[in-house]
Amino acid sequence: MLPQTKLQTSSEVESNASQGGERRKALLGLRGLRKRHGERLLFDIDRLEIATHAAYVLTGMNGAGKSTLLRVLGGLERAEIDSLRFEGREVRHHPYPRALRQSIVYVHQHPVLFSSSVAHNVGYGLALRGGAARQQAALVEEAMAWAGVLHLQGTDPARLSGGEKQRVALARARILQPRLLLLDEPTANLDGAAREQVLELIPALVEEGSSVVVACHDRDLINLPGVHRFKLRDGRLEVR
Repeated sequence: MLPQTKLQTSSEVESNASQGGERRKALLGLRGLRKRHGERLLFDIDRLEIATHAAYVLTGMNGAGKSTLLRVLGGLERAEIDSLRFEGREVRHHPYPRALRQSIVYVHQHPVLFSSSVAHNVGYGLALRGGAARQQAALVEEAMAWAGVLHLQGTDPARLSGGEKQRVALARARILQPRLLLLDEPTANLDGAAREQVLELIPALVEEGSSVVVACHDRDLINLPGVHRFKLRDGRLEVR
């Protein structure tokens, strides 16, 4: 059964925050975003804003630049940007400084997993940040349970199905507690139960406090209640 969780819209988030005495600002805001491939202008976006604790789908035809836009938002690929603000603060460097990179996580359509174990993969990014080994082990176990892969913790990822790999990748991203999570076609090439299991995790990420942007063609994901829509068309970004 597909998830029916209603995700908060940005206006609902601001209203709830205002009731607590603090109005939330946009998480990420860009002005004058342009990306070129040689002489070709892939996209020219006047304005793009992502609210805190909100979910977005990014659609468009193949080749429109969806994956490239996600990588630019994640600081993984250079672009021309007139101005960029994160949590209300101006960012003058792109690719991003380290502190901002740690707040944003990008998950590839075909996530790269190390040939070790599921547990090692889930905890890899956390281990790079350092900390007490016992605490990290507890967090890894909790993340695997959240993603439904705890029973696979000692398994070589090469033996996993496509859906299991995606859930491992989501657990690896979630454990870092990103402020912004960028997912590139997370349900592509998944069928049946595997697809539904991945779909169920995405609203859960928003409920836990992350903002999520998903590039996809999946109609069930696009039509989830409360999800905002971006569409890349002819180099421009339409907001729906």
